[in-house]
Amino acid sequence: MDQYVVRAVRAVEWERVKGLRIDALRDPAAPVAFLETLDQAEARSDGFWQERAAGAASGRRARQFVAEGPDGEWDGSVTVLVEEGGTSDFFGNPVEQGQGHLVGVFVREGRRGTGLAEALFAAAVEWVWALEGPALERVRLFVHEDNARAAAFYRRFGFVASGTVLKLESGASEHEYVLGRPGGTA
Repeated sequence: MDQYVVRAVRAVEWERVKGLRIDALRDPAAPVAFLETLDQAEARSDGFWQERAAGAASGRRARQFVAEGPDGEWDGSVTVLVEEGGTSDFFGNPVEQGQGHLVGVFVREGRRGTGLAEALFAAAVEWVWALEGPALERVRLFVHEDNARAAAFYRRFGFVASGTVLKLESGASEHEYVLGRPGGTA
């Protein structure tokens, strides 16, 4: 992990953002890790990927972090979506308090267990807590019921199961995990 740099993507890196997402969706764990399929991602236009990278590179709404190796390869990523209080979340449910929502968690198979996931999460959570007003009170994520490895990592990082469960069209469930702001009430 020592030689990696964890940083936010830049808008001009849209082709790399696209490539990493395609790689993530080719991973054997993709069916229990992502709601998007490889076919869906590959069918998206260049304009979609340009907008996605630009939106994740600046502003308050979203930020994508990547773990960049000494060879320039991106070996992991996590994206934070900001869900403001008084709005609706990705699923159309009301958001009572401002929160960060971690999505798109991916570390290449050969790099898992090396500390990259921890470094990516640390950068993402630090970014959430550093956002200027209104402060976000928690960070959340969802994990598929069959993704025990991811759930164990999230618990080690400090996330706790909230009890909220989403049923997918497939009949499977996604469980919400949350991390409250240090010193907060969430």
